[in-house]
Amino acid sequence: MAALDAPTSPRTSGDEPKRRAGTKPARPPVRKITWRAKLRRDRSLLLMTLPGVVLLVLFAYVPMLGNVMAWEKFSPYRGFLGGPWVGFDNFLRVFDNPLFLNAVQNTLAITVFQLVLYFPVPIFLALLLNSVVSPRIRTTIQSIVYLPHFFSWVLVVAVFQQLFGGAGLLSQTLRGLGQQPVDIMTNPDTFLLLVTSQSIWKDAGWGVIIFLAALSTVDPAQYEAAVMDGANRWRRMWHITLPALRPVIILLLILRLGDALTVGFEQLLLQRDMVGAQVSEVIDTYVYFQGVQFGDWGFAAAAGLMKGVVSLILVLGANKLAHVFGEAGVYKRS
Repeated sequence: MAALDAPTSPRTSGDEPKRRAGTKPARPPVRKITWRAKLRRDRSLLLMTLPGVVLLVLFAYVPMLGNVMAWEKFSPYRGFLGGPWVGFDNFLRVFDNPLFLNAVQNTLAITVFQLVLYFPVPIFLALLLNSVVSPRIRTTIQSIVYLPHFFSWVLVVAVFQQLFGGAGLLSQTLRGLGQQPVDIMTNPDTFLLLVTSQSIWKDAGWGVIIFLAALSTVDPAQYEAAVMDGANRWRRMWHITLPALRPVIILLLILRLGDALTVGFEQLLLQRDMVGAQVSEVIDTYVYFQGVQFGDWGFAAAAGLMKGVVSLILVLGANKLAHVFGEAGVYKRS
């Protein structure tokens, strides 16, 4: 009777732990969606993106077929496949041309100078605006800084001409003070600083918006916890703000390196005659004059193709470096 009245205990057989340890809870079956169902589901989005894809193919990928002229003596009258085949002669001429090497040197000098001086400016302005308490003042300053981004390079060069040209505001002020006027716009020694200043004034506002968007994702509780721990303003910026900006900084740096050899065709073309080709000639302007002005299409295509290959190597190398530092970069590792 005692055995019958005793409470029943759960089963503790030897195979029960093994069953629990060796089996996993059954997952509900996942229903696979066919590509036709996905097409019907996303047809509105696909229709909206179709014009952009068509324009991209027509104006970005189809023109790549014209790179065949880099291996031939191209003439517009004979077409892409009608010119005599010259192999790699155009590429050999590119490396043997001292004018092209001078354009490469100018391109690298402008790129490095702008990378050192231009890139930190949007970060500094974003940190400065982020510390402004009043939203109205922050929005006003942000709009003023961002406005030159919509100006064309013709207008930007004209504004700098009115300020720093021979008859500009700076020269007129110096004449009024009895000093010797200066013409920065035609001075080859200050051309590097001039084009960098123009780029900063025109495009720094765009970078400010990107970095402010990254700063808006930082949890304010992190700053509050840091203040409770006794961290001052500099420590909060170093340990909270800058780590939040690091993925965006690396991404923009990779994109900047990929566009490193394209340093503003229109900007430099407008000022080429003022300072001379010796200091203002870059790869894009050199390719333009060789191909369009002088009609050496094969040589210009070879030079432009080499620039594209180097830009691709820079992007891949910078993205690989981002993976080393633990960032996603432009694309993630497989």
